[in-house]
Amino acid sequence: MSIDGVNIIPALETIEPASSVRQEDAASLYPVIECRKSGFLRADKVHRLYWEESGNKKGVPVVFLHGGPGAGTAPTYRRFFDPSHYRIILIDQRGSGRSTPEAEIQYNTTQNLVSDLELVREHLKIERWVVFGGSWGSTLALAYGQAHPERCIGFILRGVFLFSTEEIDWFLHGMGRFFPEAWRAFANYIPVDERRDLLTAYTELLMDPNPEIHRPAAAAWCAYENSCSRLLPSTKKTSRNDSYYAGALAMARIEAHYMTNNGFLGPNQLLDGMSILKNHPAVIVQGRYDMVCPIRAADRLAQVWDGAAYRIIPDAGHASMEPGIRSALITASDEFRSLT
Repeated sequence: MSIDGVNIIPALETIEPASSVRQEDAASLYPVIECRKSGFLRADKVHRLYWEESGNKKGVPVVFLHGGPGAGTAPTYRRFFDPSHYRIILIDQRGSGRSTPEAEIQYNTTQNLVSDLELVREHLKIERWVVFGGSWGSTLALAYGQAHPERCIGFILRGVFLFSTEEIDWFLHGMGRFFPEAWRAFANYIPVDERRDLLTAYTELLMDPNPEIHRPAAAAWCAYENSCSRLLPSTKKTSRNDSYYAGALAMARIEAHYMTNNGFLGPNQLLDGMSILKNHPAVIVQGRYDMVCPIRAADRLAQVWDGAAYRIIPDAGHASMEPGIRSALITASDEFRSLT
């Protein structure tokens, strides 16, 4: 990363494994903070967006872009940032989290989400902000940055996804090479004669208006993704209540919608557009064993982004809350304090 030609962060680092440092250091987050204000914005005739603000009201703005698409935000995400320094903005993207209508795919494209970010930024009277995004959030961060580079101070990205056909195919099939039992459950949910095209088969189920059809399909889709997201599987049990099914439907339906449409991006669009961001500071945090968003995409991005810090976490998968990734993201947000 460089500012005014001064290199302040090494271009490539392999971070020390979390297992070799104190667990509390590797996993520490900033203390729990409450949302200071929140609200809804009407994006168009269909969608209403939830936004919230916490931290220092006069601080440096940072916007958190959640994954999925469709995952929504959570209060924990405020804790990646020093609340005494940052004005922390969380947004639930169209159809996600507290935004309404729930799991809605009409007028839900990458271009719509980019416009929504500008709508929120202008509503909050923010001139420029740090853009922080993981997984699909990294895709949206790049698309937004290339559309509005003058509004971006810099970028912190995790688990890079460029929405290539190769990455979509990997999600649907390739992860099964390493998680065969999870993939088998995912594939076997679909009738045998429809398994040659899992995306189409799942999309039909997820778009069905009948909850008895779309809810279990969404649960099967999300169980597959969650099973492949961590280097070490979580031991927590999730209770499947109405809230769970709502979140699962938004995640699965919107992900399938975006995959069917190749992320509403042209072939190689994000990599080809990187020259416009060449002078923006950036940190790329990538789990070595990320199976949901394999390291190849992050590596390709790092090769075309002059000055970006590229940090490989050797003992991590995809999830942002794995100790090594969590620690690296907090370190990156702390380092950005000196730039802003």
